[in-house]
Amino acid sequence: MTGLTRVVPRGALSSLTRSMQRLIRLVCLATVLLVMIAAVAQPVHAAGGGQTKFPRIATQFIAALGDPGATSGSGAQSWGLWPLDPGPRGVELNGYQRLKEAGGVAPARWTFDDKDWWLEEHGLIMEPPTFPLPPGKYLVTGNRKVTAVLTIHSADKNGDRRWELDQGATLYDVTHLACRSARYTPAAVGGACSPANAQKTAFPVAPGGAMPPVEGCTKQDYAVLLVRGVGVED
Repeated sequence: MTGLTRVVPRGALSSLTRSMQRLIRLVCLATVLLVMIAAVAQPVHAAGGGQTKFPRIATQFIAALGDPGATSGSGAQSWGLWPLDPGPRGVELNGYQRLKEAGGVAPARWTFDDKDWWLEEHGLIMEPPTFPLPPGKYLVTGNRKVTAVLTIHSADKNGDRRWELDQGATLYDVTHLACRSARYTPAAVGGACSPANAQKTAFPVAPGGAMPPVEGCTKQDYAVLLVRGVGVED
């Protein structure tokens, strides 16, 4: 009726407000999820005119070597891949003796090689990655600001594999600084290179820092790239 003001009970108004807030939160969440899905599944035009899509996968890890400031390079035949997070599958330095007594077989069922072994930033002995990283396209990130497509080319006649990142991204841009890794091999032929000589006080290693040396060993630091998707051609 004209001229009359309808009074809404306070309880009903509060309930309506809460319902609206829940609805807004759901809409915002749905928007974020759609943006994430679009970012991950975004097709990339391939050289042949097709498209490469990157379905979401459980995070994998690339062990990479190269100039941190480079956007492309050679030598990708020396890059490796951890299909599973090697950290939780690792063995603490304090458990090295037990690992030896088990014949080098870790609780996660990978095998330790005393002539070629790996450490991560917390001082865990890791399983080695699988070499070489297969040719293809990988959606990689350092979990900071940059996500880029990494292309690993097939080997040329000399066995060399080239790599390249799109969008002008550098190897440093897509390196996960918190993940540190290094490979340790005997410094001398027939020499001893043992995790027993690793200094436990050198861990954890700061993000972006170099892995510590180990007496009797030659050390090779690797950058770690997080893989969010593996390219599938249309």
